[in-house]
Amino acid sequence: MPDPTGAVPEPMFSLDGQTAIVTGGGTGIGRATALVLAEHGADVVLASRKQENLERVALEVRDRKRQALVVPTDVRDADACARLVASTLDAFGHLDILVNNSGGSQSRTLEDWDVDSWQQSIDLNLRSVFLLSQAAARHMMSRRRGVIVNISSGAAEHGLPFVAPYGAAKAGVENLTASFAAGLAPYGVRVNCVGVGAIKSEGFLRAMQRIGQDPDEVGGRSNGFGRAGLPEEIAWPILFLASPAASFLSGQTIYVGGPPAVPGFAAPRG
Repeated sequence: MPDPTGAVPEPMFSLDGQTAIVTGGGTGIGRATALVLAEHGADVVLASRKQENLERVALEVRDRKRQALVVPTDVRDADACARLVASTLDAFGHLDILVNNSGGSQSRTLEDWDVDSWQQSIDLNLRSVFLLSQAAARHMMSRRRGVIVNISSGAAEHGLPFVAPYGAAKAGVENLTASFAAGLAPYGVRVNCVGVGAIKSEGFLRAMQRIGQDPDEVGGRSNGFGRAGLPEEIAWPILFLASPAASFLSGQTIYVGGPPAVPGFAAPRG
């Protein structure tokens, strides 16, 4: 009988016995996601190019009584992505969850983007998702189970002239999510995406400090809450998508960035 209070049973969010790869796992959304997944039972493989950041998060995962494996990885490289999956299988025997969180952007005017910098942004934000999803999917298909969660951005939906290649890449990520979901559904593998607004990651906070701006004032311009989000506020939706609670959900992009701002109306501050 359903719980009359509407409460969701905790087992629906249990990841006990599962292994997750989190790219960009040393900071921001990646770190928050790794910790939330560990708190719900998953062992975590942390990947990015900066090993020192990964080692710090690995200690936090182990503090939560879960295993952590650090695998420094350039997710733009196909061989490196294959090694990441192979290292995961060697250590844990299976891969259940992949969170494609690595990414980033630079700000340039349209006339200042050259072909090389354009390609670098596409490789980091789109090529990486394809390469690692493909490598992980081969294993997941053989087991007929698995979850892939990609990270997109509001830039995928809006014309932002200073981050043109980033927005184009993230729009590609959302389409790639739907394509992988359609192709992997017969194998029991789910693929979804979280689109995010301005988040108080280390990079965003450093950028705001450099220009002397309030992160909440800048981050809140595009949403009705009038503030930037916290990394944990993205990690929890990722947990939902990775968990049995989302067992009938695939091929979707869920935007987590606050309600739309209403012109002429500002959220109260303080």
